[in-house]
Amino acid sequence: MNEITPSENEWAIMEVVWDCEGSMTASEIIHTLKGKLDVSSKTIRVMINRLVTKGILSYTVDSKDARVYHYMAMKSKKECLELKSERFVNNYFGGNTSLAVASFLQSANISEEQIKMLHKLIEQLEKEK
Repeated sequence: MNEITPSENEWAIMEVVWDCEGSMTASEIIHTLKGKLDVSSKTIRVMINRLVTKGILSYTVDSKDARVYHYMAMKSKKECLELKSERFVNNYFGGNTSLAVASFLQSANISEEQIKMLHKLIEQLEKEK
């Protein structure tokens, strides 16, 4: 099965695009990531092309310069997080969501406030079911 979610470095690119809430050129993306991502500008361009292939980014060609592409997100951060979570649970917990949640809860240092938030979330999920 081909990967349809952003890799770790691709995720950094997507964070930049999601934050801009519009379109960006490859040069703008590279400039924004300078010092944040330890890869060459050529590698960033390759990752941008992978994101296009995955259907996570799309582009339009600049009307004044056909060498310039304007990239925009085709999938929201929420959609990508849901896909990543689903794949993670399937790959590491055999699709058993409750086992994945239990594993996280047992290994995490959770505050009382976070526990209350989790209770509210569970109550909300119970109402929806």
